Amino acid sequence: MSRVGVVTFPGSLDDRDALRAVKLAGAEPVSLWHRDKDLKQVDAVVLPGGFSYGDYLRCGAIARFSPIMELIIEGAKQGLPVLGICNGFQILCESHLLPGALTRNDHLHFICRDQKLRIENASTAWTADYTQGQEITVPLKNGEGGYVADERTLDMLEAEGRVVARYLELNPNGSRRDIAGITNEAGNVVGLMPHPEHAVEPLTGPTTEGLGFFTSILKQLVKA
Repeated sequence: MSRVGVVTFPGSLDDRDALRAVKLAGAEPVSLWHRDKDLKQVDAVVLPGGFSYGDYLRCGAIARFSPIMELIIEGAKQGLPVLGICNGFQILCESHLLPGALTRNDHLHFICRDQKLRIENASTAWTADYTQGQEITVPLKNGEGGYVADERTLDMLEAEGRVVARYLELNPNGSRRDIAGITNEAGNVVGLMPHPEHAVEPLTGPTTEGLGFFTSILKQLVKA
């Protein structure tokens, strides 16, 4: 059975939700601690949402230097699939595994809502179970979720098809070009500001349309 690790940092909030989503997708969830110096032979890693280290300095800025991140950064460069959700997306940007940064919402308020997205790239390790152009609804909750980058970087992401998901109907945080998620050039690292792990069961989610992120990686690992 494929093993998917979920990292817990001090201040992580959604690590248990991510572990449950991994299990529902059919993979073996593996808990990883930020100070671990061993990835426990996982086949993929999820960096969950929350407020690692209390969001001091900048969101994700301290977590980026956790011992386990050295292993994840090196692994990602060698093809290890990594999904960063919300705070995890911020950590990926701070780690320079993804370009750009996440900044304070343009309206300066924390926002929590069900958010409609359009999947723009269905060829990454984490989105292969979707179709390009598919619209999904998953929860969104952030105070510093505005994706920013210089125009040259934004143009590059667009030209190379590296925008993974885009906000529809409402841009909830001022993200440039309505970007909700991006991927690296290889497609194994994905950062997403909304929370697919909160949309995996009818009882608790607005939909089950977030489960595709977790079934996607499972199928990619089985195929590999």
